[in-house]
This record gives sequence, C-alpha cells and structure tokens, in this order.
Amino acid sequence: MAQLDATIVTVALPRIGADFDVPLSDLQWTLNAYMLTLSGLLLLGGGLGDRFGRRRIFVLGVLWFTAASVLCGLAPASPVLIGARALQGVGGALLTPGSLALIQSSFRRSERAKAVGLWSGLGGVAAALGPFLGGWLVDGVGWRWIFYLNIPFAAVILLLARGVPESRDWGTSGRFDVVGAALAALALGGIAYALIERSAPWAGGGAVAGAVFVWWEHRTPRPMLPLGVFRSRRFSAANLVTLCLYAALGGVFFLLPTQLQNGLGYDAFRAGVAALPITLLLTALSGPAGSLAQRIGPRLPMTAGPLVAAGGLALLHRVHPGGSYWPDVFPGVAVTGLGVSLFVAPLTATVLASLDVRRAGIASGVNNAAARVAQLLAVAALPLIAGLSAAQYRHAAAVDAAFGKAVLVCAGLMVAGAVGSWFAVPPRLAPGEERAPEPQCKRHCAVSAPPLEPGDRGDEPPPRKQ
Repeated sequence: MAQLDATIVTVALPRIGADFDVPLSDLQWTLNAYMLTLSGLLLLGGGLGDRFGRRRIFVLGVLWFTAASVLCGLAPASPVLIGARALQGVGGALLTPGSLALIQSSFRRSERAKAVGLWSGLGGVAAALGPFLGGWLVDGVGWRWIFYLNIPFAAVILLLARGVPESRDWGTSGRFDVVGAALAALALGGIAYALIERSAPWAGGGAVAGAVFVWWEHRTPRPMLPLGVFRSRRFSAANLVTLCLYAALGGVFFLLPTQLQNGLGYDAFRAGVAALPITLLLTALSGPAGSLAQRIGPRLPMTAGPLVAAGGLALLHRVHPGGSYWPDVFPGVAVTGLGVSLFVAPLTATVLASLDVRRAGIASGVNNAAARVAQLLAVAALPLIAGLSAAQYRHAAAVDAAFGKAVLVCAGLMVAGAVGSWFAVPPRLAPGEERAPEPQCKRHCAVSAPPLEPGDRGDEPPPRKQ
C-alpha cells in the first residue's frame, strides 16, 4: 500500500492539475507531502514497533493509512488533498518499517535473504505497478479511485495479519524522541519548500533544523536515530547508495508520466502501461537476484544493476513528441527495469545484515527513510534543475526539454550509486562483520543477544529473575 501510493499518484497528476487548476508546485506538494511525513517519521515508526510490537503498530498503520486514503478521495480542493496526503504518510511511517522488521525477526538466517528479496521485489512491483493501475482508474472511474483502491487492500492485509506472530525488541524502554522527529520533519520540509518554491531563506532554515537534529540526536539519551549505527561502514555506505539510486528512480517516475501525457499525447492508461516492463522484470528477477547476492555477495549486483539502469535512463533521452512506443520508450524502460531488479534486493539485504538482528526496526527505518528522502528531494529539485517552471508542465515543448535534462541527471545518480557500491560494499556478507557495537548486558553472563537458532528471531522476552 505504501509503495503503491508513492507512485500511483504520478500518472494522475496532469488530471488533478487540470481539475483543480493549480500550478506545478501544488502537484509537487501532492507527492512530497506524503514523502515528507513518511520519511520524517519512519524512524519513529520503527521504534514504536520495536517497543510495542511490530505487528500491532503495522496494523495501526494500515488502519490510519486507509482512513487518510478515503480523505484523499473526498478532497474538494488541492490544499485538502495535500493535507490528506501528509496524513497518509504518517500511516505509511507506521506500517512500512514494521513489514520488513517482521520478516527479519520471523525467518531463520538461511531463509531470510530470499524472504527479503521477495519483500523488496513486491515493493518494487507495487511502485512500478502504480502508474499502470493509476492510468486505468484515471481514464475509467476517475482519479479519486486511486485512493479508494486502498480499502480492499487493507481488508485483505488485516485478515492476513492475524496469522503473523508478534515480535518486538524487549530491550527498548524510555521515552520516544518526538523532538527528533519534529526536527527531521522541519529540516526536510524546509529544504523541500526551498526547492519547490525557489526560496533561499527556507533552504537556510532547513539546513539549521538539520544541524540541530544531529546535535539533538547526539545529546538525547533515547534518540530516534542512534548515530552509533553509522559506525558500521557498510551500513553508512549502503544508505548513501540508497540516496543516489532512489533519487534517480523518484525523478523518473515523477516526470515520465508527465512527458508521455503532456509531451507525447498519451492518455493516462497508456502512460501507465508504458512502464509495465519494469513491473514484469521486478516480479520475475527480484527473488532470484536476492538469492544470487547471497551466493556471490552484494558488490557485483549492486554495481552492475545501477550501471544497467543508467543505460536505460540514457535511452529514455530519445523519447520526444512524435515518437512511438516500441522504438523510443520500450528499450529505455526495459533496460531500466532490468537494472533495478538486480540491485533492489541485494541493497536491502546489505542494509539489514550490517546491524544486529535485534535492530531490524531501526535498520529498516533508516533505509526506508533514506529512500523516501531521496525521492522527496528528487521531486522537489528536478524541475528546478531541468528548468521547468510552474505553468510550463502543460506545454509539450517545455516538458520535453526538461525531461531530456532530467533523465541524464538521473542516469548520473545511478552511476554514482554504482561507484559507491563498488568501493564501499564488501564482496561478501560475512555474519557479524562490521556490525554496530551492541551494549552487553551487565547483569548476567555478558550475553548481548539471544540465540540465533532455532528461528533466529531475536524477539524472545527476557528471562524472569529467580
């Protein structure tokens, strides 16, 4: 649900802009209001799951997300839609880290890579399927139904969640870092506002809030983002690579539907179908890519995948008004989908393997936050970088010129991610290597974690005192 709603809206943006008669900045905020609260609160959502139970917080997130989706569908004007999208992001921040943490805590080590690969693949499929479903609904019953679609999804999810075992980190205690969450949201919001509205003072305010956030996380005894996790070189590198790769993906999924509709004259459904090869390749290859990375190590697929995707984005530079799908659009989306399917699962598995299994919630939260922040900044910055102004997104020539520049920028980000993977990601994931130091228990046996077998879950309650 969370991944789908991150992209399903993109294909509906031209129709939403026409219905509400709003400038490009309102459409950017329709995407970024969701990304802002999602990325700013993901770490808090992961901490809530570790404390109160990952399944419990996951279910709460599904309910919240669904209620906000209904509000989006009922929105009478752009400001209401933007506010409802922000509420959707809150629900997404509760359910997203819990979904991955439940997998990490419920599967044995020997099965975990394949399970994470499937999780990554299905998330990628949902993100890529969004434009296809969105186009079908926009041209049919109307754009509001892209939000009502979450109601039946939620019903199935809540039914299936009843059979998922609860898990938590029994070592967590104390207050939650609400101040840190607020500072993170202020920093991201200030920077996004500065890029969208082209206001330098807001950029300075966002930078100050970011600096205060780092200071606060270092000072507070219960930080939302424990800075010590970045002592793991692998964890830090993998999240920097995530920023590059997902910024590229976020930028492409934002501008490609607009180029196809406003530039090439596609209707919403055809614009959504145009990205279908990415969906099919992610479905077919993400699971095998996760298994391959477990056998040969993550460095090679995390280097080759972004390079292949960069080649696909470079091919999309040939998409211009008057072009046709098979010779101009299909090669670019097919090669991009092949590259993305190679790196998504190994990247996620590398992040999770970098920290102790008991910190699955924080590892998942940081990586998901990095991906969402990257997409938020790409949506905010790419129109500015490519020279697309507030009113020009309805004109084919202006959209075409901006799209040509934007895909080359995104290809460069993919190459940067490949270079970072080659130099910073180890060739193989050795168990326990470069994990962030875990505090040992000072009260019994100097044991810092529960046994890994059977189950390898790390969610058992602490032993009772005799």
